[in-house]
Amino acid sequence: MLATQALHDAGQSLWLDFINRELLDDGRLEHYLRDLSVTGLTSNPTLFDQALRHGPAYDASILAGLSRGRGREHPTSRAGLEELFFRLALEDLSRAAALFRPIHQRTGGMDGWVSLEVSPLLAWSTMPTVTQAISLHEQAGLPNLFIKIPGTPPGLGAIEEATFAGVPINVTLLFSMEQYLAAADAYLKGLERRLEAGLSPEVHSVASLFVSRWDKAVEGQVPESLRNRLGISVAERTYRAYCELRESARVRRLLSEGAPVQTLLWASTGTKDPSARDTLYVEALAAPDTISTIPEGTLLAFADHGRLGPLLSHEEWESDEVLEEFKTVGVELEGLAVQLQREGADSFVKSWNSLLACLTEKTGRLKEEQPGAR
Repeated sequence: MLATQALHDAGQSLWLDFINRELLDDGRLEHYLRDLSVTGLTSNPTLFDQALRHGPAYDASILAGLSRGRGREHPTSRAGLEELFFRLALEDLSRAAALFRPIHQRTGGMDGWVSLEVSPLLAWSTMPTVTQAISLHEQAGLPNLFIKIPGTPPGLGAIEEATFAGVPINVTLLFSMEQYLAAADAYLKGLERRLEAGLSPEVHSVASLFVSRWDKAVEGQVPESLRNRLGISVAERTYRAYCELRESARVRRLLSEGAPVQTLLWASTGTKDPSARDTLYVEALAAPDTISTIPEGTLLAFADHGRLGPLLSHEEWESDEVLEEFKTVGVELEGLAVQLQREGADSFVKSWNSLLACLTEKTGRLKEEQPGAR
């Protein structure tokens, strides 16, 4: 049995952290779904920036927009470029969502999702994030599309408001147990407000904890005995809080009213240390009732030589002792979590600006190449 199937059978969902048009056109995504137990997919600005720069795969869609009269004028405004990007992204995600829809239906909405992120420029603005999340949700019209909102302090208010509005949310850029619990609280508040307003609480959500960036942040600053152990320890600590929250009276009350559980999701699971095992984080964080999102290379590596050992338990822990060791050598965990969240948001802004610049170049070039353009 492939390790991917064993992980699925153990109760953890595998989602692909990758998208481009070639993945859809050449049948690879269907293969991963059929043969490697992949049951969902996530995207982010960096992935789409890479996709748009990788050859002419999107040129036909841009040209189609030009021929329909959309984008006939060069979209120099940021709003015009963003509109173009979201249209292209939703073309890809609609195709992916169709492949996963049978899983979504079979699992009652607990699996089979794809994700689209709001503009990273809104990471520190609450109401503009809410407005765009609602707009993208309505524009897509897909029952299995999560809108990704970062779990920044302003993002927490947006998560509550978007949940109250009935938008399924993938909370992204979480780095610590405290950040996860704050995001979970925002989601629960949104559900509780829906119940008070006489609305259905059946609004799904996942909370994405980034793992490997912790170890990259302290690389070369800690003893060898602690190398590549920080991200896993933070994740284990967060998993314990997740299990405890699922059993709380607050969550049980919502479940009794028909609300779903917000699922904990491991993000940033590709190994950044070339000396480490390439399946390190996937194997270490195998846990029931969670999701692991993994890059394409990590998926193939795990299918080829992955090993499924003991699953995470909320009863047996080494993470507290390991985290104390990091504190002893000078790692200030709370401050580093805030720093990582800020750097993650900044990184997505950089990718966002890069992909908008790419669209500017492509639309300008394609327009010039149209018959009669000169």
